[in-house]
Amino acid sequence: MQTETITIRQASPEEAPTVARLIMTAMTDECCLYFCGKGHDIGDFHRVMTRLVEREDTQYSYANTLCAVDSQDNIMGICTSYDGAKLHQLRQTFLAAAKEEWGMDHSNIPDETEAGELYIDSLAVDPAHRGKGIATLLLKATIDKAAALGIPRTGLLVDTGNPKAEALYLRVGFKPIGTNSWGGHPMRHLIF
Repeated sequence: MQTETITIRQASPEEAPTVARLIMTAMTDECCLYFCGKGHDIGDFHRVMTRLVEREDTQYSYANTLCAVDSQDNIMGICTSYDGAKLHQLRQTFLAAAKEEWGMDHSNIPDETEAGELYIDSLAVDPAHRGKGIATLLLKATIDKAAALGIPRTGLLVDTGNPKAEALYLRVGFKPIGTNSWGGHPMRHLIF
C-alpha cells in the first residue's frame, strides 16, 4: 500500500480563497456569523476573510499560514499562527474590516494570546483529508516554527465543546493553562 505524500509549506496570496475557507472551518459557521452580525451571511464573511488572508498586516495573513499539500500541491489543511506580541497590531485590520463591512465593533474582544507565545489562530483540515495525520503534522511544523523564531511556547484556544480536538492537542503535548472566551464560546487555553 502506497501512502500519500504530504508536504508542509508556506501559503501564497493566490491561495487566499482556499485558506480563508479553511480558517472559517476552524472558526465554525456560528462564530463567523457572530462576527459579521445580522443581515450578513457566510459568503460575506468569506469575501472579507479572503481579503484579509491576501494581506501581510493581519493575523489571518498567508504569511502566517502553513499549508499541508498533497503531491499535486493541493491544499489539504492549514495552520495559521503569529507572534502573540503582535496581536493588537495584527488584529487592527480585522477590526477595521468588521466595522467597515458589517458595522460591527469588536474592539472589546479579549486577548487570546500574549508576548512569548506563537499563537495558533486557526488549524483546519479539509473534511476529505481528515484521519491522515495532517493536523498533527501541521501542529508539529508550527511548534518548529516557534522554535525557529525564538518564541518560547506555542499556544492555542480550543472550544470546550470540542473534546476531539482537545484530545489531539493533548496527544501532541499541549497542556492546559487557563480558560478564555472567543466568538461567544467558552475556550480552554493550551500551550506547548
